[in-house]
Amino acid sequence: MSVPTLALGGTRPLDGSGCEQPFSLPAHHLVTHGVICGMTGSGKTGLTMVLVEEALRSRIPVLMIDVKGDLPNLLLAFPDSEAATLAPWIDREAAERDGRTVADVAADTAAARKGRLASWGLDTEALRAFRDGMSVRVLTPGASHGEFVHVLSPLERPSARWKSDPEGASCALSAAVSLVLRLTGRDPDPARSREHVLLSLLAERRLRSGEAATLENLLSDLERPPLARVGAMELDAFASKRDRRELAGALNALLASPTFATWRRGTNMNVGEWLAPRDDGRTPAVIVSVAHLAADERMLVLGMLLEEVLGWVRSLSGTSALRALVVFDEVYGFVPPHPANPPTKRPLVSLMKQARAFGVGVVIATQDPMDLDYRALANAGVWWVGRLQTDADRARVVEGLANAHGGSACAPVDARRVGELVKKLSPRWFVMRDAHDGAGVRLVEARESLAWLRGPMTRGELIAARGA
Repeated sequence: MSVPTLALGGTRPLDGSGCEQPFSLPAHHLVTHGVICGMTGSGKTGLTMVLVEEALRSRIPVLMIDVKGDLPNLLLAFPDSEAATLAPWIDREAAERDGRTVADVAADTAAARKGRLASWGLDTEALRAFRDGMSVRVLTPGASHGEFVHVLSPLERPSARWKSDPEGASCALSAAVSLVLRLTGRDPDPARSREHVLLSLLAERRLRSGEAATLENLLSDLERPPLARVGAMELDAFASKRDRRELAGALNALLASPTFATWRRGTNMNVGEWLAPRDDGRTPAVIVSVAHLAADERMLVLGMLLEEVLGWVRSLSGTSALRALVVFDEVYGFVPPHPANPPTKRPLVSLMKQARAFGVGVVIATQDPMDLDYRALANAGVWWVGRLQTDADRARVVEGLANAHGGSACAPVDARRVGELVKKLSPRWFVMRDAHDGAGVRLVEARESLAWLRGPMTRGELIAARGA
């Protein structure tokens, strides 16, 4: 059986000499995960999309976490690059400001795009094969411009994980309770909040016995508690009747809110189902977009999602092949250095440490490398570094390159030389280090993406693209 390879673009030696040669990365190299760093305009999102496209072309399912609104551009994988195809997506106001018609801009854009694709040997047949070979879903928790997600399913719907992976199920439950408390304006911190402890105990009691722990059921338990003690304290001493009534009232108000109903609709938060092989043979590409959420809601929802990913990974059999790829574009704030500990950090760090044994690769991208917990990411085997302007950013990233997983298998990194090079890189060019490749550091240019990258998509545009 042939080993899948990802045709990412071209490569040159670090000194830029010689002719550019085609470059492909063996897919299984991403089992040890990847990190992409680069300032705005470096081509970071373009490289991220090319990695996604190549995984899908190799029939490897992909889960994408979208914070900025760029990754739904995968929906713009059109069957051709004709002006008539692109015209509906041209920014009319921008064209008018430049004194041009939409038709003129579409014609110029199509011609330029055809030329760039052709330079990488990509034609209409490749575009059509790519579009026909994948099945794209865009999930938008709490909003209707994508598919609804029942974000509280780890709380409200029983799961077999309570028997197979109770620790993972408990972490997912904790994240769901935190979200509920955040929506009621209460303290969501599992370590500080008495309300969090009480709701978690009541919910876990039901879930472990195979019952649903809906908010309606928890309301009933708050009114008629099925337990007498919490830890070493009497229940009334831990949470008085008045406190429990106030919490029940807040939960009831939440249940009565029409807005909250959107958090309890749609598909379960079940990564295994999302990425399962499809009957029609197309490869799943699932985008979880949280660009519409407030910052603290993003943190809680993605904490829940990553706990679910971790639980799914632990349920898989071991393999050295890449069976799925998880891509997190713009990870700023979600895996920060010690001592910060947002709800996304624990499951993401655990994935970076454990997922490789189960054939699941994780690729994270950021334009702010100073925010990354490099001790947690030191195991990443493949690094791509685009242009970085500040000395601190370059120093931090070169440190990551030097410590990339692989030890003596990789040639040593010349920190001064790489730091100077990163300062001067052109867009779409990256310094790459692959711990599986004894060649060490090389220059790589990302090819043109098959999907048209036109920037963050609005709600209306996403709805239109899903219907196209």
